[in-house]
Amino acid sequence: MRRAISNKNVMQAKFETAPFTGAWLASLGRPELRGAWIVYGGSGSGKTTYVMQLCKYLTNFGRVAYNSLEQGLSLSLQKAWERVGMEEAGSKIILLQKESLKDIRERLTKKNAPDIVVIDSVNYWIGFTMRDYTRLKDDNPNTLFVFIAHEDKGQPKGNMAKNIRYDADIKIRVEGYKAFATTRYEDSDKGEGGQDFTIWEQGAREYWAEL
Repeated sequence: MRRAISNKNVMQAKFETAPFTGAWLASLGRPELRGAWIVYGGSGSGKTTYVMQLCKYLTNFGRVAYNSLEQGLSLSLQKAWERVGMEEAGSKIILLQKESLKDIRERLTKKNAPDIVVIDSVNYWIGFTMRDYTRLKDDNPNTLFVFIAHEDKGQPKGNMAKNIRYDADIKIRVEGYKAFATTRYEDSDKGEGGQDFTIWEQGAREYWAEL
């Protein structure tokens, strides 16, 4: 049985949060960089560009490993990498080519393991279960896992992606070159968290003008 935590200790507990600024602060708040987030959206929505932008921004706060399960190193991924100016992140980001859950778990035991792991997309981790997900988080309590998923009728595609959405601290749906976040780190009084994030100004303007 685990030790119970007193009321006083609950109130006095301190948590380390990332000092996000600008549009990222307005969208996501001041999050802890651990646990799980999920990003999902349909094809052509701007999801890939958003994920690249997010990866680049997160390199300001830790080492990022982007696990490309769908493409690996490809021309389209390279173009997305270039589009956001990823070269500015230097050695703070690495590309993993279709690494399995076993590979990721092993990588996280090594020296200089990444602080943030992006899984693109969870739909390609065949056989990934809720037990695997829980163990991955529990065994790496100081690591942030960002899961990317396809979309089906406005929801993450597949049961596992849906389960992650329910558990995730930050849930981000991408549509029409905008990202709509639901975050547990929202502070509406300060305008931190919950605001729309524009991925591509012209594309968003044209898409939403047509609706």
